[in-house]
Amino acid sequence: MKIEIRETMDGSQTLYLEEIDEHYHSTFGAIQESQHVFIREGLERCFAKEISLLEIGFGTGLNCYLTLLNCLKRDQNVSYYSVEKNPLPEELWDQLNYGLPFQDSDAELFKLLHKAPWNCVVAINDQFSIYKIEGDVLQYDFIDLPMIDLVYFDAFSPDKQPELWEKHLFEKIFSKMNENGILVTYCAKGQVRRLLQAVGFCVERVPGPPGKREMLRAVKK
Repeated sequence: MKIEIRETMDGSQTLYLEEIDEHYHSTFGAIQESQHVFIREGLERCFAKEISLLEIGFGTGLNCYLTLLNCLKRDQNVSYYSVEKNPLPEELWDQLNYGLPFQDSDAELFKLLHKAPWNCVVAINDQFSIYKIEGDVLQYDFIDLPMIDLVYFDAFSPDKQPELWEKHLFEKIFSKMNENGILVTYCAKGQVRRLLQAVGFCVERVPGPPGKREMLRAVKK
């Protein structure tokens, strides 16, 4: 697969996958989008001291990195689980400039997340552990995961990867979530909203990040 590094409008970088004509993040701002969709509308609405978090698609590691920085500020403990079919090679993720807005010590954490071995639990520090699962989320049965409080659904768009936006996967995720668990995604398509509702979520459209009018937040009541 041919992957290019491209700069977005907030100065942070994203990756462009030529094979499917898709960017990993919003071209209006990679960090800006992740902060809005996953941190502001997801993580910051979880008030428990201990959080189990599942990300669908580790990708560049940006969502995970911002989550780690945020939980350190909030004195929150996070067990982070992520399922990724195609992990990025080091020569790609090591070029991304996500550490620039932060302190050098924080920037080193981004490398630790990527260098953490796959398919085992790794403690990054006393507040944050990560379990990166290399595999196809459609085949993964979630049996090794605890009950989940927060889901980052960050797969490529339904137009590019429609198989990841179907009822079967949402049902598996729903069954693994705690009561009042939250799922957030940048996608606001009516079909996705209806599927989330069909499996039992209470779904609302909320304002999206720059360049996108709306996004979805779903809660398991």
